[in-house]
Amino acid sequence: MTKLNLKISGMSCGHCVQAVRRALESVPGVSVKEVGIGTADLTFDESTTTAEQVQEAIEDEGYAVTDAK
Repeated sequence: MTKLNLKISGMSCGHCVQAVRRALESVPGVSVKEVGIGTADLTFDESTTTAEQVQEAIEDEGYAVTDAK
């Protein structure tokens, strides 16, 4: 499992947090540790998905990943 810490712009409320959490949980191989306003910490299985797919799921919800470590 690979750890990924994301900074996300455009999040401002609890609804945003839930939308990002749902988007992340919908990606196969992703295990969400924590989602807060402007951040998400997770792990993902590189044999199942990529960091790019994780970011795309967030962007599809209308938010932008500004940093990924």
